[in-house]
Amino acid sequence: MSKKIATSFFLFSIFLAIFSSGACKSDYIQNECLKVPIADFVGSLQSVLGIIRDVTSTISNFGNFFGDFRLRNAVNDCLDLLDSSSDQLSWSMSASQNPKGKHNSTGDLGSDLKTWLSAAFVNQGTCTEGFEGTNGILKALVGGGLNQITSQIQELLSTVDSKPNSVAKNGKNDDFPSWVKQEDRKLLVVKGMTPDVVVAADGTGNFTKIMDAVLAAPDYSMRRYIIYVKKGVYNEYVELKKKKWNLMMFGDGMGITVISGNRNYIDGWTTFRTATFAVSGRGFIAQDITFENTAGPAKHQAVALRSDSDLSVFYRCEFRGYQDTLYTHTMRQFYRECRISGTVDFIFGDATAVFQNCQIRVRKGLPNQKNTITAHGRKDMNQPTGYSIQFSNISADIDLLPYVNSTYSYLGRPWKNYSRTVVMQSYLSNVIRPEGWLEWNGNLYLDSLYYGEYSNFGPGAGLGKRVKWPGYHVFNSSYEANNFTVSQFIDGNLWLPSTGVKYTAGFGV
Repeated sequence: MSKKIATSFFLFSIFLAIFSSGACKSDYIQNECLKVPIADFVGSLQSVLGIIRDVTSTISNFGNFFGDFRLRNAVNDCLDLLDSSSDQLSWSMSASQNPKGKHNSTGDLGSDLKTWLSAAFVNQGTCTEGFEGTNGILKALVGGGLNQITSQIQELLSTVDSKPNSVAKNGKNDDFPSWVKQEDRKLLVVKGMTPDVVVAADGTGNFTKIMDAVLAAPDYSMRRYIIYVKKGVYNEYVELKKKKWNLMMFGDGMGITVISGNRNYIDGWTTFRTATFAVSGRGFIAQDITFENTAGPAKHQAVALRSDSDLSVFYRCEFRGYQDTLYTHTMRQFYRECRISGTVDFIFGDATAVFQNCQIRVRKGLPNQKNTITAHGRKDMNQPTGYSIQFSNISADIDLLPYVNSTYSYLGRPWKNYSRTVVMQSYLSNVIRPEGWLEWNGNLYLDSLYYGEYSNFGPGAGLGKRVKWPGYHVFNSSYEANNFTVSQFIDGNLWLPSTGVKYTAGFGV
């Protein structure tokens, strides 16, 4: 594993001479995005990378001595997560030293550094959480190293000064980042897409399994690689590893092209590993596909899709499950005209994600179970992460309709201490309780969380009986809500035009 990390660092040192015209200027002494000299910033990154190599070696050496199924899954999770942290820190190092290089990213150096460091900060916590339900020996063995990594990355986060993001253009998709090749510009704006390969369960394509098509895709591709998945139900587990950049996958429509699995926590999988579909490679686009986990409410955590893909887009996709349906683990993500359904914390993670024009459906869960739509996991106030739900419809799914009046459903609850979620310009049906939001455990995190509502409507949008927590906010003007628009929150104007997916940069007409 140490060799793998060293190889990753070498590759990214080549590829990650970052950005075309960053918002921050740099030389080898000082960088406007940093509150410390570049030499200190880079030195700290190198120190953390060394600790990651040591912890990785320990886990690799001891992991095979344990026969417990859940523990083996937790070990594999940790190895993958530490490898991802290594990459994200390497990107940050290259970017801080070479902000005028060309690369697949936004061009806003401050935002990129915040995003990547935040993701690296999250990974060790996810690794630790995977040990829950095991004998705890390995967790105790590597816990100190994991905490040291997390602590040092937290310090690095505090040294990055993000600059104001791009100005809203109300969804005019005229500009492309400089890294988008001319042939890609033509490809991405036309309606008819020519796939590189076709997956068909009936044998009429290049592959019958989606995972085979993914493995055949090029690594670190700087052009869009397109996989068309024909109609059918694909019972398989698909994972797009971190090397699979700029991959697009489209199907024949929600409920027509379906990727289905049933892994779950009760059967011994970690939450991270329950995902039917998992994507880490940056620049991923999915369109017209259903991702589902059919484990059911009694199986607890059961993820349909997990994403760590930076600058990823999900357009006209469906995510169907019960508890923990959509795991937005880390990075910047955009969801447009999607359908998301579940019961407990069914949109969760620590990504910076915007959900626009989506159908969010609360399902019938276990008897006397409270439903929560979101559970955002921000743990540090310097993280740029959070959820913004805009122009969406939040209602009961068909199975819950007869039980709406006897079921308690909420917009969200604070999974971690700086949990952040804003719902604006959306329809809220009577499925949402008058209180709107649910505590996690008593008064825990109610002072430090950040929840907001702006200009919502519908029977569940009344503010008169909302929670009175210090961290809950009602925005009275668009000025207050502006930070949670596509252009501001995920730097949408800097990268969404290249995807060809329509979006609204600000508040609409």
